[in-house]
Amino acid sequence: MRIRTRARLYGLSSAAALFAAACGGPARRPPEPAPTPIEVRAARAATRHVARTFTAGGVVRAQTTAQVTSRVVGEVREVRVRPGDRVRRGQIVVVLDDRDLAAHRAQADASWAVARSAAASADAGRDAADAGLVLAKAHYARIQQLRDRNSAIPAELDRATADLRIAEGTARSAAARSAEAAASVTAAEAGARAAEAAASYSIIAAPFDGLVTGTQTEAGNMASPGLPLLTIEAVDGFRLEFQVDEARVRSLGQGDTVDVELEGGRTMSGRIVEVARAIDPASHALTVKVALQPAPAIRSGMFARAHLRADLRDALVVPVAALVRRGQLSLVYVIDEGHARMRAVTPGAVADDAVEILAGLSVGEAVIVAPFTEVTDGAAVRVAGVTP
Repeated sequence: MRIRTRARLYGLSSAAALFAAACGGPARRPPEPAPTPIEVRAARAATRHVARTFTAGGVVRAQTTAQVTSRVVGEVREVRVRPGDRVRRGQIVVVLDDRDLAAHRAQADASWAVARSAAASADAGRDAADAGLVLAKAHYARIQQLRDRNSAIPAELDRATADLRIAEGTARSAAARSAEAAASVTAAEAGARAAEAAASYSIIAAPFDGLVTGTQTEAGNMASPGLPLLTIEAVDGFRLEFQVDEARVRSLGQGDTVDVELEGGRTMSGRIVEVARAIDPASHALTVKVALQPAPAIRSGMFARAHLRADLRDALVVPVAALVRRGQLSLVYVIDEGHARMRAVTPGAVADDAVEILAGLSVGEAVIVAPFTEVTDGAAVRVAGVTP
């Protein structure tokens, strides 16, 4: 009986404890407040006219290249430059053996001196002939006057007339010899000048300021006209040469700006300076030349790619600032009912300040432009401004 009473008391006390806990126990924890939305700037994916792009590969060349050759045949005595040397215009780069040229010059100078002496002798003979002609004319005039007075016989007049004719012939002959001697002097002088010029060909100088990119001869070799001795390239400008098919070249014009990608990923801008008129019969393409901005990293012979624009087309674009790079992934934050949703997209070409979206977005969807440091996937956001 006592045991049953204790059990009943224990049950009552337990029920009382549960009731007290329900009514007078500790209060429930209030719900956490909603996070403050992050202010962001947004932009809407829109359709825009963008140019189709294509890439053409080519080779970088110096705008000015010279194959330095000899104008005469001669042995190479000295090569004063090596590949990689910078040269100035007029700097001596190659010296040839000039003994034969010096001998020809001395011979030409001697011939010129002989011609001048012969011309002086001819001039003296002409002067003597002219003096004899003057004397013959005076004698003829006196005999003519005497004959008019019957003071001279006909034979004297005939002799005076003959002497005058002989003097005139001698004067004309002397004048011709003097003219011939003068012409010989001119020819000898020209020969001497030519020999002097030929002698100067033994000294070969750089035609312009530039860089020696290669030497094709050494001391002891024979130089001859048309055989390259060394190559010099100007370093004040380079150009990229590539070929474009006829269908695409119509969209290119002289003066257009082109993005050029060099080896190693470095990019720079260039300007189209020439579009060939004739089509290469082998490749059925035209050669395009793009002038590049001066840069220390540019070298002749480098491979480069030109990114060119073709015709216009409609494309879905967003600002470049909306694109987030995570390793190999390209992402954007799309605003969906006040929250940022991370979404993978496939970007395309970049045109000015916009990037084409090939897949992952639809027209009119709002994407976050900035900031990205505080935004996470699912975060509450509030648009504080819209980027046009």
